[in-house]
Amino acid sequence: MPKYDEELIGNKMLTADTSLRALDGQAIRVHEDLRVKASGVLAELRLYKRVLVAFSGGIDSTLILYLAKLALDEVVAVTANSPSLASSELEETKRLVALLRVRHMIIQTDELSDSNYVSNPTNRCYFCKKELGEKLTQLAEELGGYMIVDGTNAEDLQGHRPGAKALTEKGIRRPLAQAGISKEEVRELAKLLLLPNFDKPSMPCLSSRVAYGEIISPERLLRIERSENFIRTLTGVKDLRVRDHGIVARIEVGRDERSIFFNEELLDKISEGLRGFGFVHVAFDLAGYRSGNMNPSSPTMRDRKE
Repeated sequence: MPKYDEELIGNKMLTADTSLRALDGQAIRVHEDLRVKASGVLAELRLYKRVLVAFSGGIDSTLILYLAKLALDEVVAVTANSPSLASSELEETKRLVALLRVRHMIIQTDELSDSNYVSNPTNRCYFCKKELGEKLTQLAEELGGYMIVDGTNAEDLQGHRPGAKALTEKGIRRPLAQAGISKEEVRELAKLLLLPNFDKPSMPCLSSRVAYGEIISPERLLRIERSENFIRTLTGVKDLRVRDHGIVARIEVGRDERSIFFNEELLDKISEGLRGFGFVHVAFDLAGYRSGNMNPSSPTMRDRKE
């Protein structure tokens, strides 16, 4: 960081904010719009006095957890372990919480015991988050006087978000969304705060890879997880989804990572590996990864209905 108190950036002022301290303890410099939003989040958190943070290990929940730590003394991170959570993601939550030095609790959820979820309707996420909300509410009551917050950002409330509806019904607060903080601003602030996963790609649950209407089973989720781990080990790719269309695996990767796969030997290894996990056909999506590609409004789903 340059050594100055403030610098004009366009029409915005970059100022040092002593309430926003990075992991190394240093106050960070934030442009005025984001400073106001972040200060609003801190102010809201202080009102709650004690917070339980729904912590998935993604950048959104990491940011709200760290801001909660800056604002309060009594903060608990809670991670839901379930069949739809990749084991690597659970381990990542443990590493992050240890780094942030926050109390961590892991609760068990089992969305696969709910036939509404297993049948995989377009509002599948509602049933998962409904159970999560119930478990978090119960835990907050047992701990006594904790407010539940999550890392939902302002953009997360747009589009097809049945899970957000379920959490709203349980009274779970969304300080980042309330302050109008976008995904880009989440990453910007997280980078300034030196959070190690500021550039981590979004990582929704494994069930999001299964085409709507096709039954979700533990075996299916396991082969998706194994397939993605296998491809990551071979390629080091960051943005990756192995979409499960029954006997067909459709591989999506970030658009700027597609060229990694333009290798016949690599393609053969991936095809052989995924067939070994139970897929009959292995396809590579030429358009690359697109968020929400299995949602009802996506071109993929519209084509599937026709």
